[in-house]
Amino acid sequence: MALDTLGASPVLALNSGSSSLKFALYSVGASSVEALLAVELEGELHARDAVSRVAQLLSERKLPAPAAIGHRVVHGGARLRRHCVLDEAMLRELEAAAAFAPLHAPAALSVIRAAQDQFGRQPQVACLDTAFHAGLPDVARTLPIPRDLQAQGIERYGFHGLSCESIVRQLGAALPGRLVIAHLGSGASITAVKNGRSIDTSMSLTPSGGVIMGTRCGDLDPGIIVYLLREKKLDAAQLEDLVNRRCGLLGISGIDADMRRLHEAAWSKDAAQLAIEMFCYSVRKQVAAMAAALEGLDLLVFTGGIGEGDAAVRAAICDGLSWLPCPVRVLPADEEAQIARHTWDLLNGIRVG
Repeated sequence: MALDTLGASPVLALNSGSSSLKFALYSVGASSVEALLAVELEGELHARDAVSRVAQLLSERKLPAPAAIGHRVVHGGARLRRHCVLDEAMLRELEAAAAFAPLHAPAALSVIRAAQDQFGRQPQVACLDTAFHAGLPDVARTLPIPRDLQAQGIERYGFHGLSCESIVRQLGAALPGRLVIAHLGSGASITAVKNGRSIDTSMSLTPSGGVIMGTRCGDLDPGIIVYLLREKKLDAAQLEDLVNRRCGLLGISGIDADMRRLHEAAWSKDAAQLAIEMFCYSVRKQVAAMAAALEGLDLLVFTGGIGEGDAAVRAAICDGLSWLPCPVRVLPADEEAQIARHTWDLLNGIRVG
């Protein structure tokens, strides 16, 4: 189903997190994306209630009903590697991949179903965070596990792809050959981009790996997991809760996962200061690793909530990289606009991702 190729069409972008829903309505044409409304609904809202609230806000502001809806989907699994128009077969593939992203996928799938109910027959699109990394070279994509497990799709997928795409688009003609993108928020990842393409990234099979995050551990000695299974008798659900919800900044500090709260507590709490220092150290090491993958570095971009808003953290990271001189920029992670662009393109027959 094509949108209005002669003029702009209203496209709704839905970006669901584990406890929030960002949405924006755009007027999208072949060469323009204009934001009409952008809102974040926070808290533990049921998907149906959240999507109903979206429709209510559009009506109250007397904005046009969306001609199409685009969704951020964190993981497409082994079979879905590109952004795609949703049908029941595609939804089944996304449901099968949900185990790879338990913090995000169930929420996104619930929002998709609720949007189908709310907006009827309007076409819907899944924009995958993994798509930007689909062309990773074998040396980065392949994990050091037996080949029979590799054949089952256990590999490095990478995430925050929509954020990375938005950075590449914003840089435009100024895009350097060797770019590192540090997306730092409650989830955090570092990506090496060579001539506009991802060649390595810190997250792996799931969004739990890589650098230290708000409540996620990042990279962890696998022997720790074996120890907790064998000696402490933790089951799969307990391990998942541990590595995704009780580690990271929260686990180190024992105070909070929010960097702002840790800054407030750091003057009097050694553990809060340690959490901040460990986060910066973890990011600094990954930036250096990505520079090595690129064989040099022309530009470092910070994005995401912490990356954009926390000058002290940016300074601490960069202070340890003075031996690697390069320009540093701060750019917004414009994921919703990227979703709107992809949705318009796909429904007009333009292949993306």
